[in-house]
Amino acid sequence: MDVNAAVAAVAAIAGACTGVIAMLAFRWSERDQARPTRSSLHTEAGLPPGVDTVLSVLRSSAVVLDESDSVVKASSAAYALGLVRGGKLAVDPMLHMARDTRRDGEIRQVELDLPRRGTGRGEALAVSARVAPLGSRLVLLLVEDLTEARRIEAVRRDFVANVSHELKTPTGALSLLSEAVMDASDDPEAVTRFAGRMQIEATRLTNLVQELIDLSRVQNDDPLEDAEPVRVEELVAEAIDRSRHAASTKQITMAAGGAADLRVWGNRGQLAAALGNLVENAVNYSPARTRVGIAARRVAAPGGDLIEIAVTDQGIGISEKDRERVFERFYRVDPARSRATGGTGLGLAIVKHVAASHGGEVTMWSSEGQGSTFTLRLPEAGAGRDRTPTGPDEDAQRRFHHDVNDLEESTEIPAPEVLP
Repeated sequence: MDVNAAVAAVAAIAGACTGVIAMLAFRWSERDQARPTRSSLHTEAGLPPGVDTVLSVLRSSAVVLDESDSVVKASSAAYALGLVRGGKLAVDPMLHMARDTRRDGEIRQVELDLPRRGTGRGEALAVSARVAPLGSRLVLLLVEDLTEARRIEAVRRDFVANVSHELKTPTGALSLLSEAVMDASDDPEAVTRFAGRMQIEATRLTNLVQELIDLSRVQNDDPLEDAEPVRVEELVAEAIDRSRHAASTKQITMAAGGAADLRVWGNRGQLAAALGNLVENAVNYSPARTRVGIAARRVAAPGGDLIEIAVTDQGIGISEKDRERVFERFYRVDPARSRATGGTGLGLAIVKHVAASHGGEVTMWSSEGQGSTFTLRLPEAGAGRDRTPTGPDEDAQRRFHHDVNDLEESTEIPAPEVLP
């Protein structure tokens, strides 16, 4: 009996300990579940019914403050923007707005530029903040990121301003020249001279309008809807024919090589326009009696082989400060020279969009006094289109520049005789 009593007592003590441990574990679990996390909106008592659900589906960053300015509720986006740190609202202007709204109940809205977290370049984050009362003691703050919208608006505004300026120049010149023709109606020689100038300005205006149309088309259309295998050799021949007259006038020799048996996949018209723009720029910006080379080659790349088509000139080169901007719309390295050659500043922007829409890219290597090389890199016909382009390094582009300049004479396509 004594042994049985002892066993029973031990069993009772073990059961009591198990119960105590279970109760403590249950309480600990409840406390963990109540603990707020950054990955989701944490909820505390006192929020009006349904607020938690509504705020969780909003695209805006959401923060709820109590009467002591402590954060009752904050979305993960609010943490990502750096609005909340250490359980407090970290942006003083928003905190002042919340206090004013709590005092008088009025809804307030303001746009602010905030420093971007994790960058030392002073880049600003544009946001729109709206504060409203939420019940009797809480304040709701909604913050919308406007950075991308502002960037797009700035691009649109600059584009409209540039287009207006570029159209105004030839149209103004045509107006003045037409008045000059009327005033010189009794002087046939002056009329002929002014009429020639009018033709030049009219041609410039036509080219500008056409390139605006081309740029709009390559930005909005999918070139691979009508895609086909395109022979690189044919694109090179067409680009050379397009600039043959301008090259002959300046006694510039054009040479091509390496394009045989290479094909790219894409819209033939857009690819021909892109390569034609590169060759035309090389001729227009090259000194007289120099050489322009066009060469193509196949290079291995992750996701499939690429076809590189390089256009090289022996001009003065492009300064380092201008290299990052040459693909911007309407940007000219030498505005005076561009107007003299009829350039619109849209040619390289069109090349960039055509390359990107075909799953490729355009790169540039230049050295002052040695000339420039623009390389159009496109997926080979049959290779995958979806890739992240990785441009060649500086040394590779420099070597390719010299290789194109050293094309063998057998590949050379002589320019026609200079016209009288």
